[in-house]
Amino acid sequence: MSTAAASHLSPAFPNRAPWGTANKLRAWQQGALDRYLERQPRDFLAVATPGAGKTTFALRIASELLDAHVVHQITIVAPTEHLKKQWAEAAARIGLRIDPNYSSSSGPVSREYHGIAVTYAGVGVHPMLHRRRVENRKTLVILDEIHHAGDSKSWGEACMEAFEPATRRLALTGTPFRSDINPIPFVAYEEGKDGIRRSSADYTYGYGHALSDGVVRPVIFLSYSGDLRWRTKAGDEIAASLGEPMTKDAISQAWRTALDPQGSWMPQVLRAADKRLGEVRKAVPDAGGLVIATDHESARAYARMIREITGQGATLVLSDDAGASKKIEDFSASEERWMVAVRMVSEGVDVPRLSVGVFATTISTPLFFAQAVGRFVRARRRGETASVFLPSVPTLLQHANEMEIERDHVLDRPKKEGGMYDEEDALLAQANAQKDEPGQQEEFAFEALESEARFDRVLFDGAEFGLQAHVGSEEEQEYLGLPGLLEPDQVQMLLQSRQAKQVAKSRRRPDHEADLSEKPADQRPVVTHRQMTAMRKELNTMVAAWHHRTGQTHGQIHNELRRVCGGPAVAQASAGQLEARIGKIREWATSGR
Repeated sequence: MSTAAASHLSPAFPNRAPWGTANKLRAWQQGALDRYLERQPRDFLAVATPGAGKTTFALRIASELLDAHVVHQITIVAPTEHLKKQWAEAAARIGLRIDPNYSSSSGPVSREYHGIAVTYAGVGVHPMLHRRRVENRKTLVILDEIHHAGDSKSWGEACMEAFEPATRRLALTGTPFRSDINPIPFVAYEEGKDGIRRSSADYTYGYGHALSDGVVRPVIFLSYSGDLRWRTKAGDEIAASLGEPMTKDAISQAWRTALDPQGSWMPQVLRAADKRLGEVRKAVPDAGGLVIATDHESARAYARMIREITGQGATLVLSDDAGASKKIEDFSASEERWMVAVRMVSEGVDVPRLSVGVFATTISTPLFFAQAVGRFVRARRRGETASVFLPSVPTLLQHANEMEIERDHVLDRPKKEGGMYDEEDALLAQANAQKDEPGQQEEFAFEALESEARFDRVLFDGAEFGLQAHVGSEEEQEYLGLPGLLEPDQVQMLLQSRQAKQVAKSRRRPDHEADLSEKPADQRPVVTHRQMTAMRKELNTMVAAWHHRTGQTHGQIHNELRRVCGGPAVAQASAGQLEARIGKIREWATSGR
């Protein structure tokens, strides 16, 4: 059935307003709709970057199927209670009445509703209740953020049991990849030449395409390192700088020391983030900021810091707060500066005015990172940019550099010793745990003693800019003061201009009197941290240029350089390894590769 054919079908619900011109679809939404209506599949998986408008697309599908009498009711399954209500509100705006308060004790759903909204957890409790509903009436099941159905074996089995008889199933996700190998219900997996099965989407709309279309904002990542000191469980005092090569245990302890509310690192970063927010609000008066915290105690402490810094209170959203949804709605409709939340605002929550974020949590899976950054990328008008402040942790910097990579859910990976698939399995379990439950933090028991922040670098479109500088320095202020409205190419030009200015200035300093690219390796002085930073920035800038020339993703280019030249990821590579990669990409450029 074509779009044209569907558009003139008699409505199944005469009291429902038809889809009007005010609800015109974006190009990707129309393309996905056309594909769906052409194929009329029972199962359809749409992968679209956070902020692209998956809800609008899904509701249009629901409207078409109801009007064509293909289905008679809708069931929407969402990850959280808040998202149930958000779906019901979005549906109401186009005349679809969804009951977000349905439960096993509610009895039959009133005929005035077109459907219900439930959570994955709710389906897990009463799968047979939902099975009877979809057996009794033709049902479209919309599975929002479908990867949550793989969070546990019981949830996946419950979804299979409940919705296997459904007439149609529409699965949505912005982040289909998972760290475990739990299969996601109703998702097709295709075996590659390597024998590994990967999830297969029916329609994909990635961040790179959405950015080119102006559907999402470009993201500027501002990274902060710093000097930290902590005491281990054995009583040893350790001093280190965030971002320096360390063991995994030491990185974890350094990271948590930086985020400790008793130190100076968080107040300094929050002050910088608020200055950036102030600059953005000159052009976008209602721009807001969000701090994503690890636990309730830290969130409360960060809210107190924000009051001290700004003189204004911050909206505090905790995962066990019964009024959390109302707080988020009120913040979204206001012009307040800051919201502080624990985890629940990392996915799906729609607050379009969020422009500045502080990633103040130790959860580092690519899935969680993408969800968190997704809170800031929804575009309202051209020229808006998002700014996200990060600790200088290699894992986070890698995620920031690989924003445009599209990942699929991979099955068939062999288990490692101890039954875990990789380090991210533990991190994913941490992300899904209750934040205040004991046990998770005991593995690396330590005591944070003191911390000081230091401006490290800016990451944009896979390239790195800036040199390490003190908080409050002229170098930092130049980046915090970027205009609030900029097109992506303008961001790139301004960052390159500031980079050139600071590199020229730094080379006049004693520790930069020798240019690493002008002398043979055996004649060069000891490579300083500042010079290593400059080399990483040069490599990433060249990778970004090669990306624009060839269309390869930044991750693909970096992986090929590592394959050819050897060595670890950029953040851990030595000076010699960085030089080899810079030389190799220059060779590609001159050889016309």
